[in-house]
Amino acid sequence: MLSKAQSKYIRSLELQKFREEHKAYLAEGDKIAREWLSAPGRILTIVALESWARQHADLIKKHPEAELILCDEQQLKSISTLRSPNQVLLVAALPQAAAGAAQDSWCLALDAIRDPGNMGTLLRIADWFGIRQVICSPDCTDPFSPKVVQSAMGAQLRVQVLERELPDFIRSSPLPGIAATLGGSNVYHFQAPPQGILVIGNESRGLSPEVLAACSQQVMIPRGGGAESLNAGVSAGILCALLLPHP
Repeated sequence: MLSKAQSKYIRSLELQKFREEHKAYLAEGDKIAREWLSAPGRILTIVALESWARQHADLIKKHPEAELILCDEQQLKSISTLRSPNQVLLVAALPQAAAGAAQDSWCLALDAIRDPGNMGTLLRIADWFGIRQVICSPDCTDPFSPKVVQSAMGAQLRVQVLERELPDFIRSSPLPGIAATLGGSNVYHFQAPPQGILVIGNESRGLSPEVLAACSQQVMIPRGGGAESLNAGVSAGILCALLLPHP
């Protein structure tokens, strides 16, 4: 059973400042929990209905480091971030920050992406295309918030997410920075380099002038209709499909 202290601690992880303080985040729901428990990352706590824990005992055994807390539906609802609590909630350890970024492949850089749904979609896109690292500016939404974890569908397990000042990161990298802008070269006529940094901007404002200035190339998806812009995730998906080498 959950104690009041445990409930308070788990609910606090909805907020970024407590995720950073405790170096932990929430992964919730049956599908997500099964994927997290199948991965090698460190799990701190498993809060589950007894029926779910019994059914997935083999997965739970893979993480002897985790504290298992059995609870009823009402207790799970009291700590859940979901509208409809879904049998299990995990507290996972935040991955340790890496010292540097990969310089031998494509990476995705995100400038002030504020919407959790967009962030989750962008992480899923990186995961789909085999991009190993996503670089976020400090003013991006937290990639380990509950809403992002839900929408990313396991991408955090396979994609390393780093926080960096993007202008400095792009300038210091040997990879070319390729900015997605409305004024760039037509992507269908663009000669893509073998590796690069694809830079996606804020949902409404696009890329900041400082980030744009740090990029050596600009690319755009030609518009045939009257829409003012494309969603950041849609743009990233199209550009990844056209720029990255095919498997």
